[in-house]
Amino acid sequence: MSKKHVTFIPGDGVGPEVSASSRAVIDALNVPIVWEDHIAGEAAFKLGFETGVPTETIESIKRTRCVLKGPLGTPVGYGNKSANVTLRKMSETYANIRPVREWPNVPTPFKGRGIDITVVRENIEDLYAGIEHQQTPGVFQGLKLITEKGCEKIARFAFEVARAEGRKKVTCATKSNILKTTEGTLKRVFERIAPEYPDIIAEHMIVDNCAHQLAKKPEQFDVILFTNMNGDVLSDLSSGLIGGLGFAPSANIGKDVAIFEAVHGSAPKYAGKNNINPTAHMMSAVMMLRYLGFLTEADKMENAIYATYEQGNVMPRDVVGDAKGCKTTDFTQAVIKNLGKNAQSIQARNFQPIKIPNVRSDIDFVKATKRHCAGIDLFIEHHQQPAILAESLQKLLADTPFRVKMLSNRGTQVWPNMGAEPDLVDCFRCRLDAKDPTRTITDHEILDALQKVSAQHTWTHIEKLNEFDGKAGYSKAQGES
Repeated sequence: MSKKHVTFIPGDGVGPEVSASSRAVIDALNVPIVWEDHIAGEAAFKLGFETGVPTETIESIKRTRCVLKGPLGTPVGYGNKSANVTLRKMSETYANIRPVREWPNVPTPFKGRGIDITVVRENIEDLYAGIEHQQTPGVFQGLKLITEKGCEKIARFAFEVARAEGRKKVTCATKSNILKTTEGTLKRVFERIAPEYPDIIAEHMIVDNCAHQLAKKPEQFDVILFTNMNGDVLSDLSSGLIGGLGFAPSANIGKDVAIFEAVHGSAPKYAGKNNINPTAHMMSAVMMLRYLGFLTEADKMENAIYATYEQGNVMPRDVVGDAKGCKTTDFTQAVIKNLGKNAQSIQARNFQPIKIPNVRSDIDFVKATKRHCAGIDLFIEHHQQPAILAESLQKLLADTPFRVKMLSNRGTQVWPNMGAEPDLVDCFRCRLDAKDPTRTITDHEILDALQKVSAQHTWTHIEKLNEFDGKAGYSKAQGES
């Protein structure tokens, strides 16, 4: 086969050790890959690259369209954004795939249950858009962005993964019982697309029940589809079922670029000790080989890893403990020696190439024939009781087309008083709708209202109450009629 160029990012902490293991096995297979070595993460931050991704790395990815990387360190609760997330977003790798499969000689409470799941997680949108604001000194918000286009891409991708892996069922897990507009969009799109895949069983499950079922009867699942945040959390739970993050590979795939990496972090306290388990990274490399079309080599590498575990004489620290655990380099050499061997208890699935969905790239992906602005939600910083704020707004807006319909605090209606007794904070959502519900509120009227309100109050945020094709595009507060 012709040579394939791959951008190779060793990573931070234990990254250089696990990524070197994968590279050594691939080189032992004589796969025609040309490695382009580059940095990202902590090494890039230290050089002054605020994104954690140097220009040279970006240019390499544009050329190769394929990345094998080690884990990157991410500041927690402060500082720069995650270089991992930056790489995924810059490359529009919207689909995350995480295989979860029982391993030979790896003891877990679920041993013998036949766990064999592929988790598909939307990888770009949701809270991972990272759009956050501080509305008042003590109130913070994060915007959960879900798009119809993003949902269609990931839903179709999940069905295509099921077909490529010879699976029979896709379970879409959402929190659409509470977040009916955002999480509900994935459910609606999934159910709209499902009939196009009559060979695949499609089911929906509330995500908290999915977590419950994963701990109760994980063998019932085949492919599970999640939004970004839910998928991040529950894919880690899934890995715990089969031995932990040392067995958690992943692929981040988009229309043009793919990034392959272990799920686990950089684990700096283990760096340089030559005792980290490289299995997750090796299995990520297996996924990369399949993506590049090296199917035979991918099967040979995967089966050699299985055979090493089945033999059980060279086992990583996280399986047998610190005293008996082998060195990272010894495990790597054991896998290389087992190339060409198969385990008896487990073998690589019969994978076919994943057909990447061809979803329209229109910016206005969903077109509405009719629009109506029913009013605005205006978020106001206020330090007194809600009735005082409501009375003030009514006076200020008396000669405008707005009426004060409702005030809520942390999502619960507090005016008019419905009997709730919440612990108030100083950020109120004030729902100002049209006195005449048949007319559309204009931008000029909104700006006029904001000017009047600003004379006495500090407002922090505004959202239009949009209706598209007769359907309200906004949620009600708890207790709102």
